[in-house]
Amino acid sequence: MNRSVIDHLNTELASAFVLALNAKRYHWTVTGPHFRDYHLRFEELYTAADGTVDELAERIRMLGGIPLHSPAQIEAQTAAAISSPTARLDPDAMLQEALENEEATVALLHTGIELASAAGDPGTADLLTRFLQVHEREAWFLREMAS
Repeated sequence: MNRSVIDHLNTELASAFVLALNAKRYHWTVTGPHFRDYHLRFEELYTAADGTVDELAERIRMLGGIPLHSPAQIEAQTAAAISSPTARLDPDAMLQEALENEEATVALLHTGIELASAAGDPGTADLLTRFLQVHEREAWFLREMAS
């Protein structure tokens, strides 16, 4: 069991939970003339983030670790770069926050891929590479909407 890879995967897991919750927060509170487009985009963002949660937790188990499983653990383990303020945001601020969080997630995934590769763990590197492509795509969509 490589503790540093497992710890990193738990950070990825916590961050995925926060990304999903943020996307739901945007989805539920967006208003304005582009409501439908934003509402649907944020639902897609939620689906993408939530789609990584189970596989991350299962990978942690495969490696002999215990996935985080409580709100307190999620809050404590989330990557510092992933923000989740409680204030209601306007649509442009939602897009900006979501984009910054996706970009931070991409950077976190790069770190995880390097860590797993250095630890001789191609399975984890492959999983994180797949998720990297998901989050790069989400960041691209958000950048296009914000421009």
